[in-house]
Amino acid sequence: MIDLHMHSRYSDDGDYTPESLAEQCAKSGIKVFSVTDHNCVRADKEAKGAAEKLGLCYLSGGEFDGVFHGINFHILGYGIDTGDSVFADLENNIVRQSASVSYEMLEKTNTMGFHVTEEEMENVSRDCYWRERWTGEMFAEVLLGKPEYENHPLLLPYRAGGARSDNPYVNVYWDFYSQGKPCHAAMVYPPAKEVIDMIHKAGGLAVLAHPGANLRGREEMAEEIVSLGADGIEVFSSYHSEAQEAYFLNMAKKLGKLITCGSDFHGKTKPAIHLGAAARRMKGEAGQMVLESLRQGGIL
Repeated sequence: MIDLHMHSRYSDDGDYTPESLAEQCAKSGIKVFSVTDHNCVRADKEAKGAAEKLGLCYLSGGEFDGVFHGINFHILGYGIDTGDSVFADLENNIVRQSASVSYEMLEKTNTMGFHVTEEEMENVSRDCYWRERWTGEMFAEVLLGKPEYENHPLLLPYRAGGARSDNPYVNVYWDFYSQGKPCHAAMVYPPAKEVIDMIHKAGGLAVLAHPGANLRGREEMAEEIVSLGADGIEVFSSYHSEAQEAYFLNMAKKLGKLITCGSDFHGKTKPAIHLGAAARRMKGEAGQMVLESLRQGGIL
């Protein structure tokens, strides 16, 4: 089984150490995996070492934010040289912006009628690698944990039994803190072409991540993004319906691009998503296509 999309504690919304992810992969029957943290490649050495001990195949990876026609989306990089200085520069760019963006999100949250303090946000981010980076998921954890908001109408859909309760923290992020939503604070990310070139410069392959999620309603834009020089599409994803998988599979075949598969496992921020989830839904033929793509791309 294959899972080429998961996040460790080096992501601003991941829970587990790279070693723990490797152990969970082994227990789940996953033989080939990649840790793809947000704008950070620090998991690589730890994940690779753990994979070797467990007899698993590990691909170096990362998930990087980019912008195309004003829309934020994610590009996965596989087989990259994680020691390339471009990744340290990328991480430093996020660090420089984190504090101001976080406080802007705090101000906008409170403008909606909530009362969240700096101390509460610092408490929830204290053990995170990105301590100054407060995410929408962190705001959700604080808001949903406050007794005074137990019956707040804006939060009821995210509580047990609610329409958005399957992954409550990340759903709060999508509904309130993502691009175009009331509590969004803009982080400046590089253009799509620059991200793709960065991955190639580091010796890797660039794959458009879960386009059905980032480009919902604008799926046709995936072809434009891939045509900038990306090597593949994450066709099989926890977020994609069978119809979306068929759509992106046809697109990848038409463009002659690689086909990959990933769960986007995080931990508590996405409790309904499990390691290997996307691979388990694949029919045998689809799984073989992913393996052949990895071999074709020279990363397996």
